[in-house]
Amino acid sequence: MNRRHFLALAAGASALASRPALAQTKEAPIPIIDTHIHLFDPTRPEGVPWPAKTDGLLYQPALPDRYRAIAGPLGVVGAVVVEASPWLEDNQWVLDVATKDPIIVGVIGNLEPGKPEFSQQLERFTRNPLFRGIRYGNLWNRDLIQQLTTPRFVADLGLLAQAGLVLDTANPNPALLAAVVRLTDRVPTLRVVIDHLPQLTLARDATARKVYEADLQELGQRPQVYVKISEVLRREDGRIPRELSFYRAGLDELVDRFGENRLLYGSDWPNSDRWLPFDAGLRLVRDYFTTKGPTVAEKYFWKNSVAAYHWQKRDSSQPG
Repeated sequence: MNRRHFLALAAGASALASRPALAQTKEAPIPIIDTHIHLFDPTRPEGVPWPAKTDGLLYQPALPDRYRAIAGPLGVVGAVVVEASPWLEDNQWVLDVATKDPIIVGVIGNLEPGKPEFSQQLERFTRNPLFRGIRYGNLWNRDLIQQLTTPRFVADLGLLAQAGLVLDTANPNPALLAAVVRLTDRVPTLRVVIDHLPQLTLARDATARKVYEADLQELGQRPQVYVKISEVLRREDGRIPRELSFYRAGLDELVDRFGENRLLYGSDWPNSDRWLPFDAGLRLVRDYFTTKGPTVAEKYFWKNSVAAYHWQKRDSSQPG
């Protein structure tokens, strides 16, 4: 090797050494835990209570393999199933399905606090560590505010808290938020997750808005209350805007109220198909939270879900 060739190689090696490695210059993608999906199978002999047979879009099997094919390529590595049936044994059906696929890290069941059999049912399902709580709210003709006047109902939610489980609320409106304020007064150790808060709509009434804003502010000060930034998409003049600018003000309000530690990602799949394809909804919130920096985005997409649901990883691709 002549001197000129040696110097050229040395210069090239020096340039390579001074250049950061590709893995160092490109940030690794943030893994995503989707805290709100539904599983059901209309082809079962007993059918399903939801969706209806007339629903041409949703009335088809919604099972983990189909979800994985859609969400996996977009960076989703785990999901929490929220029960979409009031039938008691469907809690077991979902747990059985979830147990077979490690992409499911948790199940939110459907039980009725205040019923004589609640504690026995809770004990039964919590034997499976995937069972992370129950959902209650404006669904299946139930009313949280009305039930809060029943001592047994409140006591049963105390049992839920003692078990380290979560209460997810369903279909928010101002009355439901007021009920969550009262509930967390009475059972302050209960973790509560408010689902789909971006979908809440207010009447054009100044007094109602003041009450809503006061309740929202109060809940924002309660560290055991989490909010799903789910069902973000809206219809406006017959179209569904895809531009982040349309949604930014509403997202900013929730971030300001609840902070970076209590916001969760949820897709609401397959119900989200009523709006836009899965990737469109994910892209919207990813664009928004990416601007907050990697630390905040990581909290939103997976770290806060651990604090809220206490799920355990089931696959090496899952963080934690």
